[in-house]
Amino acid sequence: MRVNRRGLLAASLAMPALAGTAHAQGAPAPWAPTRPIRLIVGFTPAGTTDIAARILAEPLSQRLGQQVVIENRPGAGGNVGADVVAKADPDGHTILMQTVSAGAINYQLYGARMPYKPEDFAGISLVVRVPNAIFVNPNVRANTLAELVALARANPGRMNIGSSGVGTSLHMTGELLKLAAGIDLTHVPFRGAGPMMQEIIAGRIEVGVDNLPSVIGHLREGRLRPLAVTTATRSPSLPNVPTTAEAGFPAVEATAWFGLAGPARMPRAAIARINTEVEAILADPAIWRRFDDLGGMRADLVAGGGSTPETFDAFMRAEVAKWSDAVRRSGATVEG
Repeated sequence: MRVNRRGLLAASLAMPALAGTAHAQGAPAPWAPTRPIRLIVGFTPAGTTDIAARILAEPLSQRLGQQVVIENRPGAGGNVGADVVAKADPDGHTILMQTVSAGAINYQLYGARMPYKPEDFAGISLVVRVPNAIFVNPNVRANTLAELVALARANPGRMNIGSSGVGTSLHMTGELLKLAAGIDLTHVPFRGAGPMMQEIIAGRIEVGVDNLPSVIGHLREGRLRPLAVTTATRSPSLPNVPTTAEAGFPAVEATAWFGLAGPARMPRAAIARINTEVEAILADPAIWRRFDDLGGMRADLVAGGGSTPETFDAFMRAEVAKWSDAVRRSGATVEG
């Protein structure tokens, strides 16, 4: 039998092309950014949202091959920054460090004033959860949460409690404390954790609530006195500080969370790629030690650890329902 070498050669040359065509018709090619990515932070620099974003930004830049640029857009409890992302071009180059405030609490708190809806975002990955800490200026005559409550009852309306903004989990922690303890504290919102801390350290505000990562240095060094953390268990970073439940106020439980989200119509390939890279970053022990040292807790939503875009979307829907109920019960409103 004669072999047609020319025909075999033509067939062999066509096979890679056919294989490439078959691949193109199957799974889409992995997404890659074509320019720097804006990572919007809805709060001022040095707060927990900003800290978490900066821990992620450098390794994410390396893994994506494009710089991830932090852009702080503070205001309205994170709403200003979140709205930037909700209305951004959904091409994968503008993403948000989403928070419990802008991503859950504010929908009920702001009501018709909200500039966006939950459906305007696509979850990418839940990154970290952190406790809130309740603390006082060292000159305040309270070494425990019970002593603070007694002092507030003796001075109704005369003590101030600061937070980094209306609608934050810090604001709501204070509202839950007021509701559970039956006390009258005046809420003083700031445009970030830094300005609030300055006022409490100076003694112009007596009580504060903050995410543990941005206040832990002040607590460890004695500039502020911790009274309780708001998680169900004690923080390994402050093992001698009781939980609110241990202090006698189990209803005052609030865990802040931080994750990445994009505009609702962001390409699924872009969401999947960023999720993959973020999960790889969070699996690095050196990266996680930075979160752990600040009091951060793992934010696992799937068996074996981590989160998928789908589990983060479901988590955010559940958080909206949970905090809508908490805001209604507390009677909290937007001030000003």
